[in-house]
Amino acid sequence: MLPPALTNDKDVDELLSRPTPGALETLAQLDGDVLVLGVGGKMGPTLARMIRRGWDELGRKHKVVGVARFSNPAVEAQLQDVGVVPLRCDLLDRNAVQQLPDAPYIIFMAGQKFGTSTGPEFTWAMNTLVPAYVAEKFKHSRIVVFSTGCVYPFTPVLQGGSREEDTLSPPGDYANSCVGRERIFTYFSKQHSTPITLLRLNYAIDLRYGVLLDVAKQVWAGEPVDVSMGHVNVIWQGDANAQAIQCLSHAASPPFVLNITGPEIVSVRALAHRFGQLLEREPKITGTEGPTAWLNNASRAHQLFGYPTVSLEQMMVWVAEWVKQGGRILSKPTHFEARDGNF
Repeated sequence: MLPPALTNDKDVDELLSRPTPGALETLAQLDGDVLVLGVGGKMGPTLARMIRRGWDELGRKHKVVGVARFSNPAVEAQLQDVGVVPLRCDLLDRNAVQQLPDAPYIIFMAGQKFGTSTGPEFTWAMNTLVPAYVAEKFKHSRIVVFSTGCVYPFTPVLQGGSREEDTLSPPGDYANSCVGRERIFTYFSKQHSTPITLLRLNYAIDLRYGVLLDVAKQVWAGEPVDVSMGHVNVIWQGDANAQAIQCLSHAASPPFVLNITGPEIVSVRALAHRFGQLLEREPKITGTEGPTAWLNNASRAHQLFGYPTVSLEQMMVWVAEWVKQGGRILSKPTHFEARDGNF
């Protein structure tokens, strides 16, 4: 049963890390520890906690190890509190990566996006060198790699979104470095027969960050909502976490590729007007919708895992209440409206 509203960080994190039946089914089949590399980002803590909660529910004693630099020590403490083993490592240090403990299952979440326009070399290092170090170290493991729908070019909105077999030719350094990440993992997968899933995610939704929050904040503050990038895909972060776990059982060599997002192509203008109703504000719109957008067709994932457990309307209701009550917000705007690929 989903709550009508989420009023604090504890409730949000509990729901984001609640194992789904599909996640539990996959976890029941795993025999060994899971390393979550890059656990310190927006999604990592709740994904690692979902694995821990799932194994606790199943009575399994395997370890979940969360690897990161932990520039924010609070994240390290929070993971420890929920039974995840934090392990400090700079993944750009090849020797340090080689010293990481072996594990049969790896979820790779490390990467760099924002700041690319001013320091593209660091983004390329994070998104291509680190994958090489990790793929070399864990060549005998089963790996799920977080990628992004930004590896695709913009596609016509009426086309229904990019499919997994489409050509990758995106704009900008960030998106091209993400193509590089996929190519590096694919190379090592073929070299060593490493089973890998490349998970192309479009816009996970938390109440403290995400496309829905970006639009809701603008409507609430009376700021104009730019609809130049007129359409997006979104998915509840808890559903994305669960599907990422399930992707462990689909890893293959060459890599299995899967788009992960919600079933709708969502109009940004419609989002603004719906948030206007929920927040009792008149939305201000700027720009004109382009005929193309960064969109994923996730029908393959829906066939494998079913539809997400949290609907778009439910997410919007939760986000609107969160904004009205002044809930904590991460200073991590998505910049989904950028059409030049610069972040």
